[in-house]
Amino acid sequence: MVAAGGGVVVAGAAALTVAFWPAGDSGEPAGARVPSGGTSATASSTSPKATPTSASPSPTRTYPLSQTPRTIPAVREHTPARGPGWRPATGARVVVADSELADEGRLLAGELKLSYAGETEPRSGDVELGLDDGTAGVESYTLTVKSGRVTITAPGDAGVFYGTRTLKQEVHGGGTAPEGVVRDRPAKPQRGFMLDIARKHFTADWIEDRVRELGDLKFNQLGLHFSDDQGFRIESDTHPEIVSKQHLSKAQVREILDLAASRHITVVPEIDSPGHLGAVLAAHPELQLRNAQGVASQGSIDISQQASADLVDELLNEYADLFPGAYWHLGGDEYRALTVANPSASYPQLVTAAVNTYGAGAGIADLATGWLNDRAEVMRGHDRTLRAWNDGFFPGGQVQADDDLQVAYWTGKEIGARKPADYLSAGRELVNYNDEYLYYVLGQPQTFVYPTGQRIYEQWTPLVVRGTTAVPAKYDRQILGGSFAVWCDLAGSQTQDQVAAGIRMPLRATVQKLWDPGKPALSWTDFRNLANRLG
Repeated sequence: MVAAGGGVVVAGAAALTVAFWPAGDSGEPAGARVPSGGTSATASSTSPKATPTSASPSPTRTYPLSQTPRTIPAVREHTPARGPGWRPATGARVVVADSELADEGRLLAGELKLSYAGETEPRSGDVELGLDDGTAGVESYTLTVKSGRVTITAPGDAGVFYGTRTLKQEVHGGGTAPEGVVRDRPAKPQRGFMLDIARKHFTADWIEDRVRELGDLKFNQLGLHFSDDQGFRIESDTHPEIVSKQHLSKAQVREILDLAASRHITVVPEIDSPGHLGAVLAAHPELQLRNAQGVASQGSIDISQQASADLVDELLNEYADLFPGAYWHLGGDEYRALTVANPSASYPQLVTAAVNTYGAGAGIADLATGWLNDRAEVMRGHDRTLRAWNDGFFPGGQVQADDDLQVAYWTGKEIGARKPADYLSAGRELVNYNDEYLYYVLGQPQTFVYPTGQRIYEQWTPLVVRGTTAVPAKYDRQILGGSFAVWCDLAGSQTQDQVAAGIRMPLRATVQKLWDPGKPALSWTDFRNLANRLG
């Protein structure tokens, strides 16, 4: 029987496996070594004196069926084959079948120390990138190792990029991409990492390192929470007075955005409002929300004033021009006026504004929901898909949050919190930020503890939105994905390097569960060891 890799399988004979690289496109191993004693693997075991003749077949090698590659996240499907596989070799090139893939081709060539040859016919040893009409989704890809070459095809350039990430991991540290075909695709379209750069300044270089890490792991979103009570961390042209001393320049942000785009990562900005605006309000105290006794409400803007809306909208419009991505996070959480025992008595000006705007019986929650909808309308003008924190969606009332707002569900710990199913049963789409598993809060304040990769890997799934209980599987399609989040409540508790080390395994566990909905094939110990081997 002739094996797929060109070797010969002989019943009852021990197969000799030697990893030789193909000499040509036929897949026939080059320089096959004759077994000890001078006989080929096809010599009869009953004829010990048999010697090769001119009519005897040339010695060949038998390869075992290839093994599924070990990558993070794991590939969804691998069809094994017999053959030597592929690894980078002197003279090998990366070629593309479409000029749209030049960026992916150049990146891979540089990483694997190959030459980039552009649009040309592939030859033995090459990697070819191409576009196809695949039906498994825009982020799916097919990676084929056959006859001494690698071919990566996908419906779009993002899928091709993910195929190159798989190949990069396969050959890491001198490894071999196994013979056969990988067909791969993500389970969830949104696979994110959110970073609080407002409470703690992170350098541009550190953020760029995370972008490279995220790209290699097939994440596709980076959230930047850059405005909060403790700081406003990106240069502003419209309101320079609000910007913290330590901040990112717009030039640095553009470099981060360019790098993210090259890794098919969308940056999702967040200017949280109407709460968490302390840094902005420090420069605009006249817009600070105060209760009936004149006491300031920390971080909260007075949404009864038109000037408050004007200020925030100016910032939204400015940064919409800086960030070109399709998504925008509006915040909406923890507005202090709605966390006191008697909001109406404490903030009568908000009640008056609500009645004047929405009619008799309207309350502060209606005014806050109207604020959220108005900010959403501003960003729709920039063609953005919008999300807000779950505690910014208020039940009942005369004003409801717009239907197209995605729910960023992070907690159910606040009094009166609605369960995830309440949002899902109403038809809303949801992104999972479950603070039980996915919140890395510096200093571990309140009840937070640093999440571990093992706990995420062994217990969490995208259906586990609140606490440790999964929502019914019928809502799976409405859960668009998830995001691991770093919050810097006690900013000095860890250095940048400590944060990077602390989130390393949680990030890998999170993307594994977002990419593949099944139970992981590897134990946690094996998964951790794989991560350590891949670097």
